Amino acid sequence: MSIITDWTAEKAAQLTKANLGFDHGLHERPMFNDEGLISLLDRYPRDKLGVFTMGHDPVDWQSWRRGSAGDLSGEELLRAAQEGRIWLNLRHANDYLPEYAALEEEIFAEKRAHAGIKTFKRDLGMLISSANAQVFYHLDVPLVSLWQLRGQKKVWVYPVAEPCVGAEQLERVVLKETAEQLEFRLDMDAEAEVFDLTPGKMVTWRQNAPHRIENGPMLNVSLSVEFMTPAALMRANVLYANGVMRKAGARPRVQQAPHPTALAKIAFARAAKMSGMTRTFERSLPETFRLDDGRRLSA
Repeated sequence: MSIITDWTAEKAAQLTKANLGFDHGLHERPMFNDEGLISLLDRYPRDKLGVFTMGHDPVDWQSWRRGSAGDLSGEELLRAAQEGRIWLNLRHANDYLPEYAALEEEIFAEKRAHAGIKTFKRDLGMLISSANAQVFYHLDVPLVSLWQLRGQKKVWVYPVAEPCVGAEQLERVVLKETAEQLEFRLDMDAEAEVFDLTPGKMVTWRQNAPHRIENGPMLNVSLSVEFMTPAALMRANVLYANGVMRKAGARPRVQQAPHPTALAKIAFARAAKMSGMTRTFERSLPETFRLDDGRRLSA
């Protein structure tokens, strides 16, 4: 039985090329109930666990703070998410836990069967987040799909174009000269496509599309899946090459392979990475709080 329950020929053809909503049945699986989440939190490598909190203003992206779970048990971590204002990010769960590796294979085998796409660099992560928590306006280099399992959230997806993101901003993210975070104004919401996610809903969007997320007034559990396709990797390399060329004074444009210019840029990007001619910036937020220090991060 398919995980996605509303495949159509049109959706299969547009997958990775457009913003799309789907229905799925993953929310009915026991691995996502409280007992399953506690087991996940107990077994996931603690040094890989992302723990974050944030303010309430969607423009105030600088209020995003990183913390530590300390020695809390999985049950205590789940309670902290239920009672506080935190966002737990368990990236690459497929690399550490066998049932998530199996789920990764199941999801991508289905995409291959229905849409005929080849995928790699897969990151199947779990998001466990508090009532009314949010993720600020940002973009990702890979392709992304977001599967809602518990709770409700709203996702704004913006065009890959001005005024939402400029070419130079996008290139700087791909070059890792800056974080994925982007400046945001509320009037940009007029440009967005809005998706209301409830259990059994999934959304996927165009590569590099800026987006932001707000939870409803309850615990949220979601599956975040990042991946590359050959076309997505080629686009990332073209953007990388454009960023290097712009620094040298050029005014490059984005071409799609198999355009000869795109193929030349892909080769140039690979050579630039191997030579070390570009210097990357890896943003690492300092830890500013611990969940096991006796305080509650209230909503």
